Amino acid sequence: MKVAVEVVDAVELMPKDGHGSANPFVEVELEGQRQRTQTKHKDLSPAWNETLLFNVADPAQLPHCTVEVSVYHESNKSGAGGGHHRNFLGRVRISGVSIAPSAAEATVNRYPLEKRGLFSNIRGDVALRVYALPDSFPSAAPGPVPAPAPPGLNVPLESSPFVGESAPVVDAKGTKKEKKSASSVQSDEPPRVFFSVPGSGGGGGASQTAQAVGGTPPPVTVFQAQASSASVVQVKAAGPGRPGPDFGLVETAPPLASRLGYRTSDKISSTYDMVEQMRYLYVNVVKARDLPTMDITGSLDPYVEVKLGNYKGVTKHLEKNPNPVWRQVFAFSKDSFQANQLELVVKDKDLVKDDFVGRLVFELSDVPLRVPPDSPLAPQWYLLEDKKGDKLKRGELMVAVWMGTQADEAFPDAWHSDAHVVAASDALANTRSKVYYSPKLIYLRVQAIEAQDLVPADKSRPPNVLLKVQLGPQTRRTRPISGTHSPTWGEEFLFVASEPFEDPLVFTVEDRVAANKDEPIGRLILPVTTATKRIDTKTYPSKWYNLARPGASVEVAGGSEKKEKFYSKVHIRLYLEMGYHVLDESTHYSSDLQPASKQLRKGSIGILELGILSARNLIPMKAKEGRTTDAYCVAKYGPKWVRTRTLLNTLTPNWNEQYTWEVFDPCTVITIAVFDNCHFAGHKEDAKDQRIGKVRIRLSTLETNRVYTHFYPLLVLQPSGLKKTGEIHLAVRFTCTAWVNMVTLYGKPLLPKMHYTQPISVLQMDGLRRVAMMTVASRLGRAEPPLRREVVEYMLDVDMHMWSLRRSKANFDRIMSLLSGVSAIGKWMDGIRNWKNPLTTVLVHVLFLILVCYPELIPPTILLYVFVVGVRNYWRRPRHPSHMDAKLSHADSANADELDEEFDAFPTTKGMDVVRMRYDRLRSVGGRVQTVVGDIATQGERAQALLSWRDPRATFIFLVLTLVMAIVLYVTPFQVVLVIAGLIFLRHPKFRSKMPSVPFNFYRRLPARSDMLI
Repeated sequence: MKVAVEVVDAVELMPKDGHGSANPFVEVELEGQRQRTQTKHKDLSPAWNETLLFNVADPAQLPHCTVEVSVYHESNKSGAGGGHHRNFLGRVRISGVSIAPSAAEATVNRYPLEKRGLFSNIRGDVALRVYALPDSFPSAAPGPVPAPAPPGLNVPLESSPFVGESAPVVDAKGTKKEKKSASSVQSDEPPRVFFSVPGSGGGGGASQTAQAVGGTPPPVTVFQAQASSASVVQVKAAGPGRPGPDFGLVETAPPLASRLGYRTSDKISSTYDMVEQMRYLYVNVVKARDLPTMDITGSLDPYVEVKLGNYKGVTKHLEKNPNPVWRQVFAFSKDSFQANQLELVVKDKDLVKDDFVGRLVFELSDVPLRVPPDSPLAPQWYLLEDKKGDKLKRGELMVAVWMGTQADEAFPDAWHSDAHVVAASDALANTRSKVYYSPKLIYLRVQAIEAQDLVPADKSRPPNVLLKVQLGPQTRRTRPISGTHSPTWGEEFLFVASEPFEDPLVFTVEDRVAANKDEPIGRLILPVTTATKRIDTKTYPSKWYNLARPGASVEVAGGSEKKEKFYSKVHIRLYLEMGYHVLDESTHYSSDLQPASKQLRKGSIGILELGILSARNLIPMKAKEGRTTDAYCVAKYGPKWVRTRTLLNTLTPNWNEQYTWEVFDPCTVITIAVFDNCHFAGHKEDAKDQRIGKVRIRLSTLETNRVYTHFYPLLVLQPSGLKKTGEIHLAVRFTCTAWVNMVTLYGKPLLPKMHYTQPISVLQMDGLRRVAMMTVASRLGRAEPPLRREVVEYMLDVDMHMWSLRRSKANFDRIMSLLSGVSAIGKWMDGIRNWKNPLTTVLVHVLFLILVCYPELIPPTILLYVFVVGVRNYWRRPRHPSHMDAKLSHADSANADELDEEFDAFPTTKGMDVVRMRYDRLRSVGGRVQTVVGDIATQGERAQALLSWRDPRATFIFLVLTLVMAIVLYVTPFQVVLVIAGLIFLRHPKFRSKMPSVPFNFYRRLPARSDMLI
């Protein structure tokens, strides 16, 4: 097997000859083989278009190889005929997993040049095309004979990389012409990325250098930018250790204004710097006046058609109105322009044929450009023309036409040309981008103390009294108290309430007359606002309330001025717990940890910016309907939900929408999901939007102020197995605005204070979390357009606690992965004892004797060793954000029986009644065991995160503390340290706080891999 490296060109290299220029050449090395291109004299943007061939002895080892491409400046120190010297201009390292299997599947990728050392001064990038060549080629069809190779370059025909290939390489002159034409056209197909190469084939033959001549140029993926040269997206493998070619992360470098080194005169001059610029033609149809009547009756039902090529937008028609007001905005993507003129036609709605009233024509070349923060363009009055272009005597139309971007404030509510097939206004609303906010959730604590003077309906027997409390769909009951008319319960319940408080609290005192039969004795209805708001554990006075008869009106039961002779009372205490945070997500990947009370909330420590760029290779979700996919994206962080516009009937949508969130805690997770829209024209109201995939990103694993651009795999687990449904292209940046506050957060509790001073049990918290999820889904479903229940449930992982053998295996393997370190230490110690390595054993004996003689050196030595390991791991820290790992989740290896059990309904429908009962019990117990095992694994992974630099700030804090402690312990007598540590550990409970300690809080904030589970 051979590997071909096509060196296409380089751009904006660093001048090195002292005269503002350079003589660059490229040297490529693979498996000890080194070749170079020709030298281009006095050229900082050279074009080589040379192909270098390398032999690979073992094709199976190709994914483990590295192609090193170095760019040098060649200088002649001694003049003509003297010696040569070269200066370093930059290098690129390409992993073998990124090598395309064939030339037909390879694309030209542009790589930024990297430094060789800390003090290297490097700039520019190089365009390369790397692919594998099998030893045998299919017979080539007859075609034109290529031109002879340039003088001085020996190219054997049998080693030419394009013999029998469908995509031959061209010479420098041809490529330069093709490059200019490619910069003006946007490629429709996204670049393909390869992680592995088939292991077939072998190596052999000497390496050759070839410069291709003739033929057509290789495909280049281009992103178009106005008034600037095209920029090719750089695609890299995410690194070794990924689960496979289908489920890995792909790093990209799109032409974003926020990217370091992105130079263009057409940068978006607004906050939209995390997405690629998209040009739109905006048409604001405001109103018309003095329109001529076209019917015999003298009435006019006007509307406006906005036409640009084959795209046509229509305003609503207004009946019998010669002075209509529309105020509608239309947006046409510049990428789909099919004409040079914009036409606005005013028509009169009629039963048979709509009558022509007048029109306006605008030349696109005369349309002004507007980019925020410019003020909106003022609309103007235009006199209408007839079909011949002559001005009418009456009839004017007020419009504004301008060229803008997606940063324009008219963008979200505009009619878009990519949604032109949607005619109905209500269906069109379901395709627009929107921002939603979750309702404010508060825990309502109800303390049922006692009742007095109850009057049961059946006085012949002693009552068996209980109190039922209802808040909307939530119901709680006390235990029944028998034999008394004044029972004392002394129980409390927690409910989830949401502002505005629409549902009242309903108290019903019931008499249990049979096993499943309760008769009401009295009723009380209270608004939630009567509860006392508190932010701490302070106790407030309780109240006695008069009960109304069961059949009394709502006014009487609610304590109105209406009086009724009924003397039963109930004693209760109500609290709105403003000091808690109501969890509607799992604590492992929660996006909000703020308390309900505004006065307890801390200031923001940074800003999270998310650019939803595009998606590719989506699966067709509506193939049976003759369509592909109508995709939209939803992102959730904190209480803020965002929804992009729906792009209809495409498998490669380009949203390029940017959103911003305030960050109050770095140890949070943002969730992004893609759905197929099933609620525009022609779909049933009860249809559900289909899931395409989901991505979670933990903020603490992101470096500050760095822009991460990656293709994330969209994975969906189905009863048939794990399925990749596409890839989503995201740009993420976390900017810190308060470094001191962010660092101190690592020593503070993860949840608000009330969660520790008056904790809620795990079982109760799980039930409240599910109620909170349902409340959020119900409230967002009432928005217009609604964020539907299936979307909210998928984003919040409603069914995450159900039994899954696959998840249990994944959690067990996480624990075994942690214990493998202990096992490795045991094996190492066994090797020391057995003298497997005599030198190591002697050194260990010497170290042991030193530590025995000087025990005070043990703690600082260990801490210093930890510090050195952490610093060493800094160079191997994760370079990419975490994503859902199919291998870690056992999603790619689960069998059909395990998935059938995981997707089974609860309660199960398998087998007979006894089997069903045992099966449900087993699943319930197994689900709890699964959660416990996952928590144990989380604690261990947090310990690993101390030195892994997954959370760079936490690792930095820990390493600084270890270094300081090491220095302090070096200068402090060890006996003093032991006495102080012992006294602190054994101190009296009076000197201990109920709040967790700083080390405990720091440890709880460390990231685990729980957010990477599918």
